[in-house]
Amino acid sequence: MACALGGRRPPLRVIKMTYIDLYNSGELLQRVKAAYARLASCDLCPHDCGVNRIKGEQGICRSGLKPKIASANLHKGEEPPISGSRGSGTIFFTGCSLKCRFCQNFPISQLGSGSELTTRGLAEKMCALQRRGAHNLNLVTPTHFLPQILAAVWLAVPEGFSLPIVWNSSGYEKVDALQLLEGIVSIYLPDMKYSDNAVAADISSADGYKDANRPAVREMFRQVGHLQTDEDGIAVKGLIIRHLVLPEGKAGSSETLEWIAENPGVDTHVALMSQYFPAHTAAHTDGIDRPLTHADYAAARASLEANGLENGWVQELDDDRGSV
Repeated sequence: MACALGGRRPPLRVIKMTYIDLYNSGELLQRVKAAYARLASCDLCPHDCGVNRIKGEQGICRSGLKPKIASANLHKGEEPPISGSRGSGTIFFTGCSLKCRFCQNFPISQLGSGSELTTRGLAEKMCALQRRGAHNLNLVTPTHFLPQILAAVWLAVPEGFSLPIVWNSSGYEKVDALQLLEGIVSIYLPDMKYSDNAVAADISSADGYKDANRPAVREMFRQVGHLQTDEDGIAVKGLIIRHLVLPEGKAGSSETLEWIAENPGVDTHVALMSQYFPAHTAAHTDGIDRPLTHADYAAARASLEANGLENGWVQELDDDRGSV
């Protein structure tokens, strides 16, 4: 399994990447072992299911011991510093610690679509994306497979793997689990979905979402700081926060944006997303059973501006959406 571009394996001493230093020092292997130990009574996410995934037991994410993925491909639909010109090397993991009623990817996140593979197989996917010219390795919904991902990185490094790693998550994380990723993840791309725990529990089965999400984002920022890009505008390190605007203010956008401005600060890059529509079971859920309107999104944009958050991206709504 040769990972380097063109099939050559560069000497490790030449690659100046932090997780390669961790590999060389033996620290990465120690983190792999520590992460796998947590699977015996799984506590990787705030649900703390306590199931023995080493023996194949499953908790809310419906995941066992082996990693399971839906796809591994180049993706050009992310934020510009992530996708760049060549695309982001995106791996979509099956399963999720949330059960969002509006999830647009519910066949993957909730119905289990995908294929199991070994950690060696996952490492091979990572290397293949590097050979195809990906700007980064983009791990989508990765939290429940944190140990397996660390193991795959440990296997891929001696084969020449050296891409910046993007942790693209729901933001429903535990600080002590994120600490296992310090020096390994270069770019954190979390959601900040809700500012109200009751709404999060009702719509996404995420008890205590705000109380987990905000400390998690603080920890991500502590590790990587604000977004840094290279001379071509490609992300090399830092934090990008995504916030999906929901109908009737269900996401608590103004509260979340105010918190971002006051905590990681006004220099934070924010992707304010407008692509909500009532997918999955949302069409039968009061309050989120309609598409987003111009008024919904305009209110969130006004809050973004009022809080001085000038870095990032906003989206346009389709012309056929309502204006009320």
